[in-house]
Amino acid sequence: MSLGIDLSPSSKQCNFDCLYCELAPNATISTQDKSVSLDSIIVELKKHLDENIDVITLTANGEPTLYPELDKLIDEIDKIKGKTQTLILTNSATLVDDNIFNSLLKLDQVKLSLDAVSKDVFKKIDRPHEDIDIEQVVEKVMLFSEVYNGKLFIEVLFVHELNDTKEEIKKLNDVLNKIKCKRVDLGTIDRPPAYPVVGLSYKELHDISMLFDSSIPIHIASRVHAEPNNAHYTNEDILNTLDKRPLTQDDIDLLFDKYSKKLLEKLLENGDIVKKEVSNLVFLIPKHNAKRKLKKVAKTT
Repeated sequence: MSLGIDLSPSSKQCNFDCLYCELAPNATISTQDKSVSLDSIIVELKKHLDENIDVITLTANGEPTLYPELDKLIDEIDKIKGKTQTLILTNSATLVDDNIFNSLLKLDQVKLSLDAVSKDVFKKIDRPHEDIDIEQVVEKVMLFSEVYNGKLFIEVLFVHELNDTKEEIKKLNDVLNKIKCKRVDLGTIDRPPAYPVVGLSYKELHDISMLFDSSIPIHIASRVHAEPNNAHYTNEDILNTLDKRPLTQDDIDLLFDKYSKKLLEKLLENGDIVKKEVSNLVFLIPKHNAKRKLKKVAKTT
């Protein structure tokens, strides 16, 4: 059971503009323009934290490590978290900053994204801020894995005809062999992307997994094995959730209780929520988001 903390609730703030991002396209940044106060985060955390929470997840509409008070926030959470673990989901790029590198060492769990290690593929798929060098990032990821004492996970998200070539997989394999981690999650697009790119099938992910050395702890990320949560959602909760993370009916069946499902049906009947098909999956999204995605990929310079 995870309790998420959104460190950029007002808007997307990220040093990447990934082709597959479930959020609308946006210009990359190196620092946050709008930040929520640390005190307000701690107040809300105290309200919702209980013994049933397994992990406090630091995330964002964008990149959570851009939050200016990250180090202090981690310290304040440590004071009240008890036995609950702390986790951050990051694209790895800010590990080149020694302050952020050291801040992440304090966390119980860290999940680093590494979609590509070739400069050209990295730029195409992740569309990074101009000052980000993937070679430096890779070096820092390897160093982090050497000195970090917590649980380290690596995530690779594959996009059709971008980072799924045998050449790029071989380069990823060579790098992953030098990273000490608990698990490497292989995933693909399973939500409406910001740009018109296509994900891989489960079989294609399985075939890719076979190209990595057996010593690498590969795991194919899948929601098939998720356990039901049966949580209660109000109309506002449903709309806010779908605004940030489009869901399939399978997701709904796993997440919502019976009452919440009835509210969802009414929102569908009223047209407040619409259905959108992506790669043979039907997602539920707020009506006002239906046309917000760009129709063609912007050129990478």
